[in-house]
Amino acid sequence: MPTYAATGLTGPALVPTVSVSPVALPAPHRGADLPVRVTAPVTGSGLPVVLFAHGFGSDLDGYAPLAAHWAAGGFVVVQPTHLDARRLGLAPDDPRRPGLWRQRVQDMRVVLDALGTLEAAVPGLMGRVDRTRIVAAGHSFGGQTAGLLMGLRVTDPLTGEVPDLSDARVTAGIQIATAGRGGDTLTPYAREQLPWLREQDFSALAAPSLVVAGDADELPLSTLGPAWTTDPYTLAPAGRSLLTVYGGRHSLGGISGYAAAETTDENPDRVALVQHVTLAYLREVTGAGHDDWAVARAALAGASHPLGRLESK
Repeated sequence: MPTYAATGLTGPALVPTVSVSPVALPAPHRGADLPVRVTAPVTGSGLPVVLFAHGFGSDLDGYAPLAAHWAAGGFVVVQPTHLDARRLGLAPDDPRRPGLWRQRVQDMRVVLDALGTLEAAVPGLMGRVDRTRIVAAGHSFGGQTAGLLMGLRVTDPLTGEVPDLSDARVTAGIQIATAGRGGDTLTPYAREQLPWLREQDFSALAAPSLVVAGDADELPLSTLGPAWTTDPYTLAPAGRSLLTVYGGRHSLGGISGYAAAETTDENPDRVALVQHVTLAYLREVTGAGHDDWAVARAALAGASHPLGRLESK
């Protein structure tokens, strides 16, 4: 099993991948088709699926450092473009804006319902996908989207209802640099511009998940500082793990894309840490791995590793 020099962690031998985009899926709730990218290894069978939700403003072409790595490690990675993508240019007064957080979940359900179509769209992939092993993952706003699929409860700011938007097809999750509690800890900007953050309840998160947080991630959304992005771990039930990335800001060294303009803490070693720990977790929760998750937990226990710390409850 190879060792990754930057992190000292182990992982599978990576294989070549193929990526197809855009695949257009009918999505009446959006008023337009849903564009999707599918990235998959060229070899292997019984491949689990990672359903990835991008951060606010990004799209299906983002997060190549994660999507390509996961695919090379044996996963089919599916990336839809949500309505908040900058490239779609949604007008400030568009009536769909207040419901962006729910429409993202609807996008994910469209993808889940169309896995057969997506499988057929990638040359050589047909018959090689295991649609019973599905992990929801996301960064920033996308982390909330993944959480909703796992049981996170958000109070609808328009209706006051607290809908259950979870999907039993999702068996586990990865939430990266995502939002924590609402209430008085939110800044006035967050309360006004992102009302879907006002009330979040993590107590019903049922599926196992990995939370990734940077200890220098100072967002203008909460008065809690970097600790805010650890709430999806600390406020949720047992069965969760937390990777703390030392010195990591919101892009955690550059996970949102190679040379991405929004990366404020460009650091290949931090990216490598997130790549390898998340892949080890994916292999663990889908039964595709061997001992690389155990190796990561041992190497990142306590405060001895220079790049980060990994803990579980």
